Order: sequence, then C-alpha cells, then structure tokens
Amino acid sequence: MKKLNLQKQSVYAKAIIILMCVKSITVLGQTGLIKRLDGSSLSVSQIDSTVKHLMTAAKVEGLQLAVINNNRVAYQKAYGFKDKEKNIPLDTSTVMYGASFSKAVFAYINMKLAEKGLIDLDKPLVDYLKKPLSQYGNYEELEKDERWKKITPRMCLSHTTGLPNVWWMNVKTGIRDTTLVNRLYFEPGSRYAYSGEGFKLLQRIEEVYLGKDLEKIAREELFVPAKMNRTSYLWQTEFEANSAIGYDEDGIAGGKVRSRKAVGAGSMLTTISDYSRFISYVLRREGLSDKTFKEMLKPQIRIRSLYEFPTMLDETTHRDDKIKLSYGLGWGVINTPYGTAFFKGGHDDCWRNYSISFPKKGIAIVIMCNSGNGERIFKELLEKLIGDTFTPWEWDRFIPYNIPNK
Repeated sequence: MKKLNLQKQSVYAKAIIILMCVKSITVLGQTGLIKRLDGSSLSVSQIDSTVKHLMTAAKVEGLQLAVINNNRVAYQKAYGFKDKEKNIPLDTSTVMYGASFSKAVFAYINMKLAEKGLIDLDKPLVDYLKKPLSQYGNYEELEKDERWKKITPRMCLSHTTGLPNVWWMNVKTGIRDTTLVNRLYFEPGSRYAYSGEGFKLLQRIEEVYLGKDLEKIAREELFVPAKMNRTSYLWQTEFEANSAIGYDEDGIAGGKVRSRKAVGAGSMLTTISDYSRFISYVLRREGLSDKTFKEMLKPQIRIRSLYEFPTMLDETTHRDDKIKLSYGLGWGVINTPYGTAFFKGGHDDCWRNYSISFPKKGIAIVIMCNSGNGERIFKELLEKLIGDTFTPWEWDRFIPYNIPNK
C-alpha cells in the first residue's frame, strides 16, 4: 500500500510539472477580455485564432506576445517553436534575441543617468574624455572631422549624429562594404538617420567616464529594479536550456544568438515576460520622474525619410505627416487620436520585434519573433489586437504577407 501511495505521489508530481509547463506558455489574461484603443474588447480565443492564422499564413516559426492594459501586462503567451526541428515549443520564459530593443533599454538607462546628474544630455561627448577619441576605439577617421566634437548624448539617442547605422554597411544600399570607415555623413543635429554607431560611441564614452561596463550599469539602473531576471546584454550560461533558435525568411535555422560583447545598440537577450515588464515599468513612470519621462518622449527631430533603412537615402515624403513621425530619445514618436505613442523595433535576419505604447490609454503591445517573416504579420496583428492603425508600417517596411515583398 505504501509503495502504491508513493507511485500515486510520483504521478501527481509529474502532473503538476506538466501543468506548470503549460502555464508558462499561457500566463495571463485567460478568462478576461483585452481592451483595444477604441474601447472594444477581444477574448483570449479571438487573440489565439488571429495569431495562429497569421503565423500559418506567413510561415512564422515562433512568436511571443504581450498586451498591456491599464499599464500592466494583461495578456502574455508564446506560440510556435523555439526549436522547430526538435518540435520544442516556445514559452514566455524562452530567451530571444532583442536586436534593437537593446537601444530602447539603453536610452531608458541614459535617462536615469541624466536624472541622477551622472551625464548631461547636452554636454558634447568630447568633454567627457581625458584622452584623444582614437585611444578609445577605432575612431581615427572620425577624429579627423572636427564636427564630431559637436555630438552630444541627445544626438546619439535621437539618431541625429551623422554617423551610419553600422560603419561597414553601405548607407545607400544597405550592403556590406568593409572598405568603409567610421565617419560623419552630415552635420550633427541637422537631420535624422538611424545610427547604431551613435549608440556605440555614447556607450564607449560613458563606460570610460563612469568607470563601469554597460552590463553592470544596466543591472544597477534597470534589470535588478525592474526584476528583468532573464535579460542581459551578454549571453548567460543559464540561458542555454531555454533559448530560441532563429529562422530566416526561408525557414532555415540561423542558430541562437550568444552575445559575447555588451552592445547598447543591439546585443540584448530577453524574454517576452521581461520586456513587457520593462514596457509596463516605463508606462507606470517607475524609475523616472514625470519630467524625465516627458523629455524622453518629446519629439527631437521630425522624420520625413521614405523608409527607415537604408539610412542615408535622399528621398523624402509627406506620407507620415498626419502622425508627425518623429524621434524622441531612444524611441520613435507619433501623434494619434489617442495621444502620443512611442515605439521601437528590433530587426535581424532571423529575428523581428516590435512594441508600441499609448501612455494616455495605458495600452501597449510587444511582439517578438524568431522568424525572418515576423514583420509580415505586424500590421494586421497591431490593427486586430489593439486597434493600432497608426504605426508607420510603410516607413518600417512591415510589408504584409499577402503583398509581394519587393
């Protein structure tokens, strides 16, 4: 009898573990309704059917989703696979590559540093250095251009430095060109052009000035206070057991991203649980005063470029004038009937991420995909799940799956 009871306990324990695994895939909002911007609501089953249909239609391997209502996560779920070949499903704790979500986090950290008086957003970067710039990295060519001395943290965070996105990529074609060097393409502060190199420059100078590496700063200023326990700018060994493989547009596995160097412009690894917690944290003004929050989201520069990438195209458009497409400090900013909204994407060959938040409504959405086809369902997901018809999807090149990808 005693042996039988032990067997029953073992079966019961296994059942509990299975239930916990299932719960990790579907965490919140299972019985309630999710509010959209226009006041209408969606049920969990409606969200599920929408997401699954779109993923199938666009051949998206995996997707993590979170919807925020009243500034708190109201719905969170993972769909598809973290390893398609082994048929292993994603869950909400699966580590994904954040790509340029890294920049929004880096910008938020910078706003905290500014609020503490540790940096001045308008102090030229050159004034933080005790040695020539070239002694801190591969900046010999940049140093020859006296205009670099005008660059400030504000310019770095608003993508107005004049630096390219990445120095080895042709700014007109977006094609790799290793003959290129770090250089300015326009007068700092005069126009917008997305620049990862601007973020890298700011990070390097801050690390020297503050005497701390980015990972340490991030943990102190955000990851620990916001309880982002599975987020890091560096690969952690504990991520291995539950991390996703990325797949390109043809469904070919590109492997896991194991960041070996902390880069504020794009090395961050995170989960939907952690990143949606971050967005919720920002919306609730935790860690930032109202004044600093408003400064972060204040338009710094109007954007009239035809597309976000490539970064230095001369073509302009009035297509996005209605929403007054602009950039704040670390975030894209638009005007909507529901107030100002702020957004950020993250993009790499096998990874597609996007978030947009509407502070006055307390509504936001976060989407993370380990699929090169992920962006092709963003427009419809945003419209159907929260009623967002304002995201500049053409500028972002979120070409829907049912429109030929040119």
